[in-house]
Amino acid sequence: MSAQLAIPAIDLKGGRCVRLYQGDPGRETVYGDDPVGMARRWEQQGATLLHLVDLDGALTGSSANRAAIEAIGGAVAVPFQVGGGIRSQEDLERALEAGASRVILGTLLIRAPQLAGELAAKYGERLIAGIDARGGMVKAQGWTEQGGISAVELARRVEQWGIGRIIYTDIEKDGTLDGPNYRGLEQILAAGSLEVILAGGVSALEDLYALKSYAPRLGGVIIGQALYADRFTLPEAIAALA
Repeated sequence: MSAQLAIPAIDLKGGRCVRLYQGDPGRETVYGDDPVGMARRWEQQGATLLHLVDLDGALTGSSANRAAIEAIGGAVAVPFQVGGGIRSQEDLERALEAGASRVILGTLLIRAPQLAGELAAKYGERLIAGIDARGGMVKAQGWTEQGGISAVELARRVEQWGIGRIIYTDIEKDGTLDGPNYRGLEQILAAGSLEVILAGGVSALEDLYALKSYAPRLGGVIIGQALYADRFTLPEAIAALA
């Protein structure tokens, strides 16, 4: 069984590090105003990949966190993936120029499928499909709009486009410390052959031990609230998934 990545999340809103409860901007907890310091913290604790989300970009399509993302890119050696507000090829290229090793497409997959397919053909492994779902149905525009497609169907679609990796987030679990949605994960895994990264709900090391059984198709677990709430440390999470 291959090791899975423990991937710390850094959610950016107004240049600060925050966590939202089920993606609700009105239920925000601020964990600091130094995104670079946070990225360095996770790097020093052994992270091999960081997960950055531009919440302002996701909600409005216009980034207020580009400077923070660029600063992180210039400050750490560990690779990072970034999503939120990627609505065009220009947005994608700016994220790559900022230092991202991978860029996450979300709303664009639904609102501009032809463009998404073209970008998949051009950028290949640099792209990840972000599938964010509530009750099995995809949400868009920072989780504020219905996507009109099921998570399973979107997973099948992006595989046809040639995107090789999915980040699957269960919105009802995100930020809740209530445990992952194993059934939803299993449905996504059964939909195709893509590598999946899971986000949402991890609350304890026991969750990580349980997720090990889904390797190698489950390539990583994004961890946010559990780390910020000191449920366990990043080195402990890395060891649990090794």
